[in-house]
Amino acid sequence: MMPLTFADTGEEYIIRKIGGKPEVKKHLENLGFVVGSGVSVINIIGGNVIVKVKEARVGISKEMAQKIMV
Repeated sequence: MMPLTFADTGEEYIIRKIGGKPEVKKHLENLGFVVGSGVSVINIIGGNVIVKVKEARVGISKEMAQKIMV
């Protein structure tokens, strides 16, 4: 298991765990980051991570990406 920030670009991963405070977990869940669902890193731009989750592209900060374990 590793943070999403260490994931290879273009590879599909399964979300194993989401850390952080309850409000952070809820926010990520609302964006589509749910344990058991697939996610892939599209690009990393200036510390922000562009990911594909549930057929949508979402930009999150590096700090948020570190809370998502794949």
